[in-house]
Amino acid sequence: MIEKIRQTKETNIHLRLDVDGTGKSEISTGVGFFDHMLESFAKHAQFDLTVKCEGDTHVDDHHTVEDVGIVLGMALSDAIYPLEGVERFGNSVIVMDEAAVECALDLSNRPFLVYEIGVTGKVGHFDVELAEEFFKAYAFNSGMTLHLVAQRGKNRHHIIEAAFKASAVALRRALAPNAKAGVPSTKGIL
Repeated sequence: MIEKIRQTKETNIHLRLDVDGTGKSEISTGVGFFDHMLESFAKHAQFDLTVKCEGDTHVDDHHTVEDVGIVLGMALSDAIYPLEGVERFGNSVIVMDEAAVECALDLSNRPFLVYEIGVTGKVGHFDVELAEEFFKAYAFNSGMTLHLVAQRGKNRHHIIEAAFKASAVALRRALAPNAKAGVPSTKGIL
């Protein structure tokens, strides 16, 4: 169990992450759709995740969403590195009705994000551009190379939720035990 606390002038975050969990979550960020996305992420990654965030949502939701991505990425980094005895690479395509989103990732300890989701507007009160801010903060603070590509879809809710679920399933697959892998790199370190 990794626990992280981050306090800034914009957010106050307390996060607990257990990558060997069962998918239980307790999420409270003050941003309803984002809470739903984090609950979906925890369920499909099979992580136990607790997030309590008090943010300056009276300004907008940007700081809350980005800062939770930072803290979740930092917690994941602490939980998995140094990486050994796992697959390292993971991929997934998740469909939700008309939408299909692909995630491919590498627990490389070299952060990078390719985000080709291509939706604009809002889901309820949630600015969908904030999903990219979350994934950027999450990838760069976890040391993950993360590619998210929408293959098709029209419904913003379906597309964004499929992205969160695809990233969760790909991560679960990347962390699958592989006793023969040792350090899964020809460099001998990640």
